[in-house]
Amino acid sequence: MAFADYEVVIGRDAMTVYGFLMDGMNNSLWRSGIRSISLRSGIRGHKGALYQQTINGPGGRPVAADFQITEARPGAEVRFAVVAGPARPTGGYYLSTEGQTTRLRFALEYHPKGLQKLMNSMIQKTMESEVAQLEQLKTVMESRSVV
Repeated sequence: MAFADYEVVIGRDAMTVYGFLMDGMNNSLWRSGIRSISLRSGIRGHKGALYQQTINGPGGRPVAADFQITEARPGAEVRFAVVAGPARPTGGYYLSTEGQTTRLRFALEYHPKGLQKLMNSMIQKTMESEVAQLEQLKTVMESRSVV
């Protein structure tokens, strides 16, 4: 199993951060490597929304990485599952209010199967890099006047 998490404190209230994270279309604003993203089904920003996403894969090749919002607790938690592509991790964003700021933790978990188990160290490094992009989310959210 591969697991990675990362935490930041964002100078915005929890409901603002939650609303930003619930809308998968915002991913391209802070996650590198996204080639395209669109709402495939459901209601944008709501539990059950399914987003079609293409990311840069090994060697820069396009890779499907569609995901669905699976859990949503306003101001507290957003969970998702990758439902298309070679790797299908699950993950979540966990929010807690700290005065005028929000502590945000991003966690990813993946259970490789078959030959993918041989690539566990590469998968682990990729996941650690992915969750560390929270620093970019913090920069984007704190630089926006209206989020």
